[in-house]
Amino acid sequence: MRGKFVMVDGLDGSGKGVVVDALKEWALTQGLEILDLREYWKTNQGYPNIDNYDVILSAEPTFTGWGKKIRDELIKNGSNTPIEKIAEAFSKDRKELYEKIIIPALNQDKFIFQERGIVSSLVYQPVEGFDIGQVLSLEGNQFCLDQPPDLLIITIVDPEVVMERLDKREKKDDAIYEKLDFQKKIKVGYESEELKEIFEQRGTTVAYLDTNPPASVEDTKSQTIKIFNEFLEETDLEDLED
Repeated sequence: MRGKFVMVDGLDGSGKGVVVDALKEWALTQGLEILDLREYWKTNQGYPNIDNYDVILSAEPTFTGWGKKIRDELIKNGSNTPIEKIAEAFSKDRKELYEKIIIPALNQDKFIFQERGIVSSLVYQPVEGFDIGQVLSLEGNQFCLDQPPDLLIITIVDPEVVMERLDKREKKDDAIYEKLDFQKKIKVGYESEELKEIFEQRGTTVAYLDTNPPASVEDTKSQTIKIFNEFLEETDLEDLED
């Protein structure tokens, strides 16, 4: 089975982690060996050898190097870091992730299921005054868009629901983005035709997954697998036609 690169993005608290976990459960049913970088980085820094794995679970920002600096300093509440420096840090973090993990994994036909990515920068940073043209011009972002995801799943949810979910979390990120007004603004970006076109022009299949109530965690997982299986069927047909 040939691997695919699946990216999951959306508002904070919109169910991205649930979607990635559903894909992880799918991989387990296939008997595939999984490296979950989200777990690896809880006790390790740097990047592990991926040769013995079939599936890589990753996240942006990472929890190492530039990613750790972003999470611990640059986007914490109270931070006065200029958006230009934040954007550059995200760009450098993802370039390193792609060089160390994503591209080698794709070259070895592994599956990659990633929570957040270049999509977040394209949506968040224009709201902060760094327009899409500037985002696209950064070296790391250009580098990553040359290797776009095969499937992009955008989780859709109302901002008011986001705030309720974030408030219930035991572990809070304390990030500058977790405010209702900000979530309302980025919702527009995630659902925009401009964002969709950026990826479809690069050959990415874009799918939307509504996680608003009354959808449960199990409903979201079920819909994830439905989207993923339909995508695999379509790509298998295209491979046969080629």
